Amino acid sequence: MRGNLLRLLSAALVGSFCYGLAAVEALTVYRIGGEELPPPEVDGDFEFIQLSWADVDEKQLGRIDLLEVATHSIEPQRLDPTVNLTPLIRERGGGIRSNNSYGWQSEALLDFLMDGDLTTAYLGSGRSQSADCSPCKKGIWFELKGLFPIRRIKISTTERFAHQRFIEVFEIGTNDGDSRKKGTREGQYHWRGAFLDYDVVFSVANNLEPFLDLELPDRPIAEILFKAPVGNWEIAEFEIFGDGFASQASYVSNVIDLGMASSLGELIWSGSRDQGATVNLSMRSGDDTDPNFYWRFTFRGDERSRFATSGEPLTLDRYNRLEAGEKAGISPDNESWEFWTPPLDFDRGHSELVGSRPRRYLQFKADFLSERALAAGRMEYLQFNVSQPPVASQVLAEIVPHQVEVGEVVQFTYKILPNLEQNDLGFDSIEIDTPIEVTSIDAVYIGGEEQDFTIAERDAQSFVVQVPRIDLNRTGELVEVEFQAEVFQVGTVFSGRVFDSQLPHEVRQRITAGNADDLAESNTLSVGLSTVANPAVKALWLSPPLFTPNGDGVNDVLQIEYDLVNLSGAVPVAIDLYDLAGVKRCEVAHSTAASGRFSATWEGVDDAGNLLPPGLYLLRLEVDSDKAKDVEVAVVRLIY
Repeated sequence: MRGNLLRLLSAALVGSFCYGLAAVEALTVYRIGGEELPPPEVDGDFEFIQLSWADVDEKQLGRIDLLEVATHSIEPQRLDPTVNLTPLIRERGGGIRSNNSYGWQSEALLDFLMDGDLTTAYLGSGRSQSADCSPCKKGIWFELKGLFPIRRIKISTTERFAHQRFIEVFEIGTNDGDSRKKGTREGQYHWRGAFLDYDVVFSVANNLEPFLDLELPDRPIAEILFKAPVGNWEIAEFEIFGDGFASQASYVSNVIDLGMASSLGELIWSGSRDQGATVNLSMRSGDDTDPNFYWRFTFRGDERSRFATSGEPLTLDRYNRLEAGEKAGISPDNESWEFWTPPLDFDRGHSELVGSRPRRYLQFKADFLSERALAAGRMEYLQFNVSQPPVASQVLAEIVPHQVEVGEVVQFTYKILPNLEQNDLGFDSIEIDTPIEVTSIDAVYIGGEEQDFTIAERDAQSFVVQVPRIDLNRTGELVEVEFQAEVFQVGTVFSGRVFDSQLPHEVRQRITAGNADDLAESNTLSVGLSTVANPAVKALWLSPPLFTPNGDGVNDVLQIEYDLVNLSGAVPVAIDLYDLAGVKRCEVAHSTAASGRFSATWEGVDDAGNLLPPGLYLLRLEVDSDKAKDVEVAVVRLIY
C-alpha cells in the first residue's frame, strides 16, 4: 500500500513538473528591418527574433513591388531622370507590343526602338506585317508594370534619313491603369479584339522635326500608346524618362509562423512620409500557413472544387501546376484567417496586433502611395511582441447597456466569458478602456457571486481591476465588472485586455467582442447614443464663479471645462475672451479636439500679458464641427 502511494505521489510530482515546463511563459519580440539597430530594451526576459525586409518568398505568400529594399528601410523605387526606361520595361515585368494582322504582339523588330543604335530603326511602312489585313495605323503599346512619374519621351530617326523619314502625323496617349475610367477617356483604339483607351497628351498633324523631345504632364503613368498612320517613317530610338518615386508600391511579408497560438501584443513601427505621400499599413492573423483558398474547375458545369483530382487540398504550389483552363480562382480563407485590418494610423507609430483570439500566424502589408513625383513614404522597421502560451484561448466580452444618453453618467456592466485550455496562463487583472475617467468602479462578480477586487490603475483613458485568479478551473464562468461612466460619441468602444499581474512583462491579451452572456443582447463593446446632441458643445463650466487674479494664491486662475459630443474626429476649437463691447481681448486657447471632456485655464491677462481691469467679460467657446460652427458663451466676473 505504501509503495502504491509513493508511486502515485511520484507520478503526481512528475506530472506537475511536466505541466510546469509546458506552461513556462515566454515573451518574444520580432522585428522586420532596422537590422543595424540594437535589440529592443524590454523589461524582463525575452527572446528577440530579427527578420529582414528582403526575406520575402512568394512560396510563403510574400511580395515586393516597386520598392527599394535595404537592411535599414524600404521605400518606393526612384527613377533616375537620366536613365532611359524603355530597355528596362521588360526586365521589370512589363511589355512592349505593336499591332499587326494578328493583334498586339511583341515583335522582334521592336528591339530596334531600344538598342541604343541610331543606325537601326523600326519602320512605320508596314514591312513588319503580313500582307493582308494590315492596320492603317501603327500602334506601339508600352506597359510599364507599375505607376510611374514619366516626364519625357524622346523620339529619334536615324541620322541617315533624318529629313526623309520623320513622323509627320502622330498621337501619344497615356493611361494611369485605373480600370474605373475604362471607356471614359478621350482616346480610344480598337484592334483585333483589344480595346485601349487613353488620355491624349500629344496630337500632332504637321511635324517636320526628326528628333523630338516631349515633356509630359505631371501625373502618374502606367501605359503609353504611340500611334501614327502607316507610312514612310521610322523610329531609331524611343526613349522614356521618369523623375521621382513610383506612384504605387507595396510590401507584403511572408506568413510569419509564431510556433504556437500566442497572445498578440503591441505593434510599433518607425517610418516617415513626405507631404503628398501615404503609407497604408495593415495586418491579418490566422491559424494556418495560407490565408487563401484555391479553386479548380471540375468541368461538371460551373462546379468548382478546393481539392485536387488526387483528393488533396489545393495549395499554392498545386494550384500553380494546374493547366490554365483548370484554374478557377483564389479567394480569402475567412474560416481560419481574419480580414486585413483597415489601414493603421501610420503617423501614430504604434497599435495593437489585431486578432479575435490567440493566433499562430501573422502577415503584414504596407502600400505606398504618392500624389507627387518627389514625395514618398519610408518604413525603417516594424516590431511586435507576442506571449506563449496565451493568457487564454479566447476571451469574449460584451457591454450593457449598449445605447445611452449622451453625457449622462450610466451604470455599465462589462461581461467577460473566458475560455481556457491546458497550459493557458490564466489571468487576475482586467483592463478596460474608457472615453474619460470613470465616475466609479462598483463591483466584480464571478459566476454570479460578488468578489473582492482591487483598483490597480485608473486614469482618463482606462482602468485596471485585480480579481480572483481565472484559470482552467474557472473556464466558462461569467466575469462581470460594474462601473459608471459617461459617453460623448456614437460608437465609443470599451475595448479591454486581460493579463497576469505576476507576469507584468507578458502581453496583455486583447478581449474579443462577442456573446459572453446569453441573457444579454449586446454582443458588442461599442456603445451608441440614444439621441444625437446638437450643437457639439454639451456643457461649459467656469470656476471659481468670482475670479480674482491678484496674486494672493486664492482664485488666481480661471478653470474652464467643457464637454464636446458626437464629433467624428478632431476639429478646431477656439476659446476667446471679449469685453461687453464685443472687442476680443485675449485668445485663451486654440487647439483641436474630438468628443470628450476638456479643460483650459486663463490668468486674467490680455494677449500682451497685461492684467485686464475688473468687470464682466464674455468667454466664447467655438467648435468648428463638420456640420456647422457651434458656439457657447459664459460670463466671466473679474474682480480684485
